Amino acid sequence: MKIVAIDFETADFGADSACALGIVAIEDGQIVRTEARLIRPPRDKFVFTYIHGITWDDVKDEADFGDVWDGFRDYWRDADYLVAHNAPFDRKVLFTCCAKAGRPKPETPFACTVRIARTHFKFKPANLAYVSEQLGIDLKHHDAGSDALACASIAAKALAEGYSIAGAMLGPPSY
Repeated sequence: MKIVAIDFETADFGADSACALGIVAIEDGQIVRTEARLIRPPRDKFVFTYIHGITWDDVKDEADFGDVWDGFRDYWRDADYLVAHNAPFDRKVLFTCCAKAGRPKPETPFACTVRIARTHFKFKPANLAYVSEQLGIDLKHHDAGSDALACASIAAKALAEGYSIAGAMLGPPSY
């Protein structure tokens, strides 16, 4: 089974404002590839620098979403699931950015590690920082690469304990 964990950081309130992407591939329960990239969003206004530390100066010379996503094709091609922590947010960013960039959105089902944290590990709260701490996962929160790796680690640990990722699947988007 191939699972791909993703995490986006956004520049502003628009779902099309991805400014960083972390992506991690899990094959047969093992993390096999990790990568993170900065992305030049469509606007130079940054509202969330105070959260993730990314500024327009950091990304103004980076590739746009379409080129970055195309470069990650080998990660998500043939994946059985995409997973994210608070997956409705990351799915919305991904689908919105794909639409704006003229790229097809992945048909791969999404699963949420918040759901895994709540149903399998019985954690409350189930935010990424708390879950990572409880499971002994190193985390530099709001760094897309670190967040994606933490998400992948949560999924891999649950899989190793017999959890079915299908139990954390999202329904169709409501937007």
